[in-house]
Amino acid sequence: MSTPPPAADPNALQPGPESLRALFIAFTLLALQGFGGVLVVVQREVVERRRWLSREEFLEEWSVAQIMPGPNVVNMGLILGDRFFGWRGALVALLGLITVPLCVVLTLAVFYGHYQGHPAVAGALRGMAAVAAGLILATGLKLLPALRHHPLGRPLCAVFAGSCFAMIALLRWPLVGVLLGVGAVSCVMTWRRLKP
Repeated sequence: MSTPPPAADPNALQPGPESLRALFIAFTLLALQGFGGVLVVVQREVVERRRWLSREEFLEEWSVAQIMPGPNVVNMGLILGDRFFGWRGALVALLGLITVPLCVVLTLAVFYGHYQGHPAVAGALRGMAAVAAGLILATGLKLLPALRHHPLGRPLCAVFAGSCFAMIALLRWPLVGVLLGVGAVSCVMTWRRLKP
């Protein structure tokens, strides 16, 4: 009697989108969900829902996207598009991120120009800022377990994270300087630990 094949692991990573069209649709839907807290949406869609990347891979790719000039989510789209389909994937991911949202933003800009003096509109925008900050904090906490496997270890990662927070939020140092300084030190230390 033959044994049935083992069930597929529901947590296994997927090979990525099956076509350029699927990639375009995925990034269009991702962009339409990203009201202020795009990191949250990208992490949920790419890691949890579609399982194109593990948490560790996502942190690595997001780190690269974060230090490159330009919007982080656009950089991430270019990185992932290139990873799955080369330069064509990068272009399609970029188009997915900007085409429909651009039309929505232009339409909303017309309405905002007409109603910007209304107190309810100003109050709604202030409320959305608090929600966006909460989303970013929640995603950061959700990604913390991925640091368990980082070569520097949790304590040193916490020192680097705390240093960045203090320099940017409390001391008001420029983001570029902090990234170049603290980022360079952490990269060199990680590289040394990974070196055979």
